[in-house]
Amino acid sequence: MQILDKKTDFNFMSKRKIAAVFSILLLLSSITSLLMQGLNFGIDFTGGTMIELSYKEEVKLESIRSTLEKNGYGDAIVQNFGSIHDVLIRLPILETENMAELSNEIVATLQSGNESKIDVRRVEFVGPQVGEELTEQGGLAMLYALIGILIYVSLRFEYRFAIGSVVALVHDVLLTLGFFSILQLEFDLTVLAAILAIIGYSLNDTIVVFDRIRETFLKMRKGTSEVIVNRALNDTLSRTLMTSATTLLVVTSLFFFGGEVIHAFSIALMLGIVVGTYSSVYIASNTILSMGVSKADLMPPEKEGDQDINEDGSQV
Repeated sequence: MQILDKKTDFNFMSKRKIAAVFSILLLLSSITSLLMQGLNFGIDFTGGTMIELSYKEEVKLESIRSTLEKNGYGDAIVQNFGSIHDVLIRLPILETENMAELSNEIVATLQSGNESKIDVRRVEFVGPQVGEELTEQGGLAMLYALIGILIYVSLRFEYRFAIGSVVALVHDVLLTLGFFSILQLEFDLTVLAAILAIIGYSLNDTIVVFDRIRETFLKMRKGTSEVIVNRALNDTLSRTLMTSATTLLVVTSLFFFGGEVIHAFSIALMLGIVVGTYSSVYIASNTILSMGVSKADLMPPEKEGDQDINEDGSQV
């Protein structure tokens, strides 16, 4: 299925220097924010208590927040969970409280101001040691993924392609982390899962582009590396737009209809899809051009009797 009926001829690489400067500025902003104020880690990483409650009537979140704040739990995060009758309450670790008894106090506080019985569905406690291990293991998971990708692409294509793909992935991850740092959105395990999904999505798009670039190098014996990369990007443009549009449609639906609990997850995926599509064109491809990839790096030795093919497909 094609979005674009006609064969396109956009000169993507003519803007590659502008794109590089734009990306560098965004990366500097992200890194500065990460160093200055860091990420707003959720309870999954910092430790705390999660309480899932079910009401018989429609829940008014503002009323619950107000009740908890009056009783000294102003740091509590209150969200709908699944439906308008279910509530998820998350509290950070309180040194003055016995976290094992905290859930009973919270439920008792809310029950005193509610006529119908509140059903306690789930209570989970995450200790600070567990949160620290999750942070460490999450970082290692991303590092191992990047190393594995570097090895795979080196074997599948050529070392410059591997470096280009890893540069694009680091670009995508840093921009996503920087976005969450700048806006101080909560960073929890669902966001970490989204970032790992972004790595997979961006890599898939980059591999498709790289495969077409290699194929175009083999077909077009005439033309500069920039011309050949442009041709390959135009050939994959329709596929890239279709994949990004359909994925964004699903993720946008999750954002609007999936509930507040997965808002951060949906935001991370939406940002990752946009940034990943951009990086496949202007970061990965730009990197291999900057490193001097040429026809000689990808083409097998020319055999006697082979005929060259021009950019328009005609034989020389």
